[in-house]
Amino acid sequence: MDQIRELAMDILVDIDKKKGLSHLVLSDTLKNYQYLDKKDRAFLTRLCQGTIEYQIQLDYIIDQFSRTKAKKCKPVIRAILRMGVYQLKYMDHVPDSAVCNEAVKLAKKRGFRNLTGFVNGVLRTIARNMDQIVYPDMQKEPVKALSIRYSMPEWIIRYWLNDYDMQTVQTMLESFLTISPLTIRVQFTNGSKEELLQRFAEDQITAEDGSFMSEALKISKFDHLEDVKAFEEGRFQVQDESSMLVGRLADPKEGMFVIDVCSAPGGKSLHIADLMHGTGKVIARDLTEYKTDLIEENRERLSCSNVEVQAADALETDESMIGKADIVIADLPCSGLGIIGKKHDIKYNMTAEQMKELSKLQRRILEVVVNYLKDDGILMYSTCTISREENIGNVQWMQEHLQLEPIAFDSLMPEKLSVETAKDGYIQLLPGIHPCDGFFIAKMRKKRS
Repeated sequence: MDQIRELAMDILVDIDKKKGLSHLVLSDTLKNYQYLDKKDRAFLTRLCQGTIEYQIQLDYIIDQFSRTKAKKCKPVIRAILRMGVYQLKYMDHVPDSAVCNEAVKLAKKRGFRNLTGFVNGVLRTIARNMDQIVYPDMQKEPVKALSIRYSMPEWIIRYWLNDYDMQTVQTMLESFLTISPLTIRVQFTNGSKEELLQRFAEDQITAEDGSFMSEALKISKFDHLEDVKAFEEGRFQVQDESSMLVGRLADPKEGMFVIDVCSAPGGKSLHIADLMHGTGKVIARDLTEYKTDLIEENRERLSCSNVEVQAADALETDESMIGKADIVIADLPCSGLGIIGKKHDIKYNMTAEQMKELSKLQRRILEVVVNYLKDDGILMYSTCTISREENIGNVQWMQEHLQLEPIAFDSLMPEKLSVETAKDGYIQLLPGIHPCDGFFIAKMRKKRS
C-alpha cells in the first residue's frame, strides 16, 4: 500500500502542476504498472478519481482545520492532505491511523520532514472532528452549499440554474458522483449480441443490457480492457448510449457516403459503418496524428473495411468533398459539461469565457462542413455538454445562416427513451434525468438550392 499511495500522490501532483487530463494520466500509470494486483489497481483508481472528483469539498474540509489553506500548500503536501481526507471520509475500510501514518511517511519520503507534524496534526484533527464539520446552509447559501456538497464550481451551478430548476440541477450533480458500469456497443458485423454475452460469461465478466439502445451492454468485473478477448477480436466498442444514438438517428442506408469531421476516437463512424453492414463509405477525420491513430487503432480492431481515416482540419474547406455527402457527422469540440462524471477535471478547467469561444468555433466549423452535404443531405450535430449556447443556440443559428432545417426523428427514437423535442429535430439528454451522459443531438437537412 505504501507504493500505491505514492503512485496516487504522483498522479495527483502531476495533474495539479501540469493540468493534465486525469483519465489519461491514470490510464498511462496503470499501463506501466500492470503487474500490480487487481485489488491494488482498484484502490489506486478509486483513490485518484475520488480525490479529484471531490477536490472542492476536500479543500473546504482542510481549510477548516489547517492554518495554511489548501490552495497555499506546496503541491506535494496539498496532494497528501487531499488524498488523506478522501480516505478518512469516503474509504471506511481504511483505518484512520493508517491514513495519518502513511501520509506522514509520504511527506518525509519526499523531503518534507519539517512538515510532517503539520500533516499529521491536520489529518488527525479532521479524523476526530469529521462528524462535526459545518457545511454551508442550503437555505441561506444554496449555490455554495451545492458547490461544496457535490464539488462543483459555483459558476457552473449558477449557469445551470438559469435553464433548469433546482431539483433537476441537484439530480445532475448527484449523477456525476455515481459510479456506473462501462457501457459498450456490440459490433454486429463481427458477431451477435448473444455470442458476445456467451463470451463474457465464459470470462466471468458481468454484462447486462443497456438502458435504451439495443446494441448496448453494460459490463463490469473485469481488469484490463485490453485483456478481454472479445475486445481484441473487435466484437465491441466502448461507447456511451447517448453517443450511439447519433448513428441510430442519422438512419444511414446501405451504400451511403458519410463524413465524420471530428471523429476521434471513432465511435460514431464505426457505428455507422456497422449500421450500413460494411457497405458504402465512411470518412473518419480528425485534426492531429494522435487522434487519427486512435481512430485507426479502433478501425483495425473492428475490421471496418468501409471506413477510411484521414487527418484534416475541419476549419479548412476540402473542395473535393463539396456536395458529396449523404450524411455529415459533426460531433464538435465542446465544453464537455455532460460527461463530468467520467472526466472529473473538466469542471475545474472549463470557464464561461471558454464556453463562448467554443460556441464560436463550432459555428466556424459548421459553416465549412455544411458544404459537403448533397441537397437534402443530413447533418447530425452533437455535443457532450449541457450548454444552451453550444446546443439549441447553434441549432437556431444554423437555421438562420446555413440553409439547414431541423428534421423530426421521434419515430426513430428507442422505445425506452422518450424526449418531447425529438419531434422538433433535437434532444437534450441530461445526466441523472436520462440514463446516459449529458448529450445534445440535432438532425438538420440541407435545403435544396
